[in-house]
Amino acid sequence: MKRTFTASIWQESNWFVAQCLEIDIASQGETETEALANLEEALSLYFEPPVATIIPQIKTLQVEIGAA
Repeated sequence: MKRTFTASIWQESNWFVAQCLEIDIASQGETETEALANLEEALSLYFEPPVATIIPQIKTLQVEIGAA
């Protein structure tokens, strides 16, 4: 499935920064093209389903919530 995102691009010193406006993800590169390519890779990795290498333990906890 393909989805379209919007990126904001700006230069900081010698680096170009590309930030996705819909999802809080950013990347950088030495050129605008490289920054956008790195952002595209970061977005692809963000949407990959997680694969657990170690089965996590699920625990419950109680927390006191209220005015002091």
